[in-house]
Amino acid sequence: MNLTIKFIVAISAIILLSYGFLLYQTSNLQNELVMEQARQQARVLYKQILLTRQWVSDHQGLFLVKTAGVSENPYLQEVAIRADDGTVFVKRNPAMVTRELSEYAAKSGFCWFRITSLNPVNPENVPDDFERDAMERFKDGLFEYEAITDSPDGRVHRYIAPVLVQESCLTCHAEHGYAVGDIRGALSISVPLAWADTVIKKNNNTIIRYSVFSIIAVSLALIFLFNKLVARRIDRLSQAMGNYPDQDYSIADDKHLLDDEIGRLITRFGDLCQRLDKAQKDLDTTMQQAFYSEKMASLGQLTAGIAHEINNPLGGLLNCVKTMHEEPENLELHKRYIPLLDKGLRRIEHIMRQLLNFGRKAPLTFSKVDIDEIIRECFELLEYRLKDITLVLDLNLKESYYIDVEALRQIIVNTALNAVQAMEEGGSLTVSTKRVYTRIVIIVKDTGTGIAPELMNKIFDPFFTTKEVGEGTGLGLAVTYSLVQQMGGTVDVESQLGKGTFFTIALPASQKQAKSASEQISVPEREQ
Repeated sequence: MNLTIKFIVAISAIILLSYGFLLYQTSNLQNELVMEQARQQARVLYKQILLTRQWVSDHQGLFLVKTAGVSENPYLQEVAIRADDGTVFVKRNPAMVTRELSEYAAKSGFCWFRITSLNPVNPENVPDDFERDAMERFKDGLFEYEAITDSPDGRVHRYIAPVLVQESCLTCHAEHGYAVGDIRGALSISVPLAWADTVIKKNNNTIIRYSVFSIIAVSLALIFLFNKLVARRIDRLSQAMGNYPDQDYSIADDKHLLDDEIGRLITRFGDLCQRLDKAQKDLDTTMQQAFYSEKMASLGQLTAGIAHEINNPLGGLLNCVKTMHEEPENLELHKRYIPLLDKGLRRIEHIMRQLLNFGRKAPLTFSKVDIDEIIRECFELLEYRLKDITLVLDLNLKESYYIDVEALRQIIVNTALNAVQAMEEGGSLTVSTKRVYTRIVIIVKDTGTGIAPELMNKIFDPFFTTKEVGEGTGLGLAVTYSLVQQMGGTVDVESQLGKGTFFTIALPASQKQAKSASEQISVPEREQ
């Protein structure tokens, strides 16, 4: 998952959670406002109904003209009166007025209410569970009670408060044993909340629509800004880092953005690449100098020994020439000495040509050569160092392979000299070659003193040596390791103290593998 998608998911989650919390709180706030409004409405209605009942009670009831829709109250002693003109008036007490007003209110859908009592005179005033529970609580001093109930038409806010006996109430209720201040019953008021729920739902839907719109708008704006200011610039930086150092790693960035964090990072990356390029060039130069210095050191060792080898036959050649000068007429002597002179001079010429080839400084150049023959030439140069050492050449490469000749010469000479120096009192040096699948394997084995286990991970480090000052530069094996890696090969070392050491050098057998490795490795670093 890329950074843009993670950012989108994170921002969307944050916005959704924020708006979800806002919607939840808003919905709760609306519900609380509706509940408070219903509560206040019920309280006001309660007081209005009590005032109406008080007015009716203070006037000893209310008389209505008897019509088809106006019936008599069977629970009153004085049901109706007749006027002189024959008009019949029906009496209404506070309870019946309350009931009829409730019926009018219910028809309008505004609310409904009724008088109820634990000891009702009219069976229609029998309390339900809510009302009975409330009136039981009124005995303990509770002055009002409310609850939210469900009905087929939606939620209903139910409110109930006690109705106290007034002086005027005793006209009808004195016979029931009530006194002024007693709780005669309760006024139960029900306020439907379906309209409020509809409004809340509508408001919530509106909030959701605006939330979705704002989420989309904010997300698009943030995505655009994030892509412009962060994602695209990081992608360009990542691509430039991938291109370095082989391809163009420059980064085109808006000038007005260079002062922010990513702009400064891009600038620092460019500076870092320039410093790395310079350091790489310096390191290449230093490594080449180190390689050449080691080659010259090895050449110096070879030259010192070979000079002695050349002086011996050269003295003999000079004696032959002197004798021939002294006896110019002795043709038999000349005939015998001239082939010896020719053979000796050619020997010296061959040795010098090998020294010149070994000392030449050149970059890796792959050519198809006989590797076994190159190894034989190297040991001809080293012949003077093998006086007390038995050399065994087990060379089994039957064809030519692509390799850098000078690099191979230096590898063989360095490893051979290292082996010879480990056998100061003589020993056996075995060099073998073979092909294993796609690799050319060269093994150099000696019977010298061996390498201590604690030094095994240091032998390829530049300038590391266990020899006395002046006997070694500490670059031989480091250069060998580097050259092998440049040609795409590997070097493995096994050693036992007192038993000897053998180097296993594996090189690519094909030209394609060798050149590919040479192009990829400019300044190799050995893994510790």
